[in-house]
Amino acid sequence: MKFVILGKNIEVTEGLKNAVEEKIGKLEKYFTEDTEVHVTLSVEKDRQKIEVTIPVKGSIIRSEQVSNDMYVSIDLVEEIIERQLKKYKTKITDKQQEGGYFKKEYLEKDFMDDEEIKIIRSKKFDIKPMYPEDACVQMELLGHSFYVFCNAETDQVNVVYKRKGNTYGLIEPEI
Repeated sequence: MKFVILGKNIEVTEGLKNAVEEKIGKLEKYFTEDTEVHVTLSVEKDRQKIEVTIPVKGSIIRSEQVSNDMYVSIDLVEEIIERQLKKYKTKITDKQQEGGYFKKEYLEKDFMDDEEIKIIRSKKFDIKPMYPEDACVQMELLGHSFYVFCNAETDQVNVVYKRKGNTYGLIEPEI
């Protein structure tokens, strides 16, 4: 595995780098050598956050963990990713031709599908053209954390969502 480790408001010391490579390196049993792992360590006040992104053909495996100790966050994120890999193995690898960056042993091993994804409710609604700012207002009026709408400027389906700190995000499709 190849690591790309960045720091935001934190110096990536040799100790942190070693801890990341050792802990996340345990996932090496699932991936080929040329799999790239993007790790971002950041500090905001007393929040020590690690974000790990592993792009694989057709999917992205991602997790972020926050605690008051960076080493605890590193431990937690590795466990979460390993759990994701076991839980969603068939869903992740079925999308890919020959599994992408996954090792053959991982692809051949069966894991218990302890929680199957089930859609229990489906909704239909009129999608009206509006501007992202108007969509945010509509989302707030409905009391939702996201809102799907047709962007009046681009005529494409977009999603606005509520972020931490009373800010908003916009998701647009790539063309």
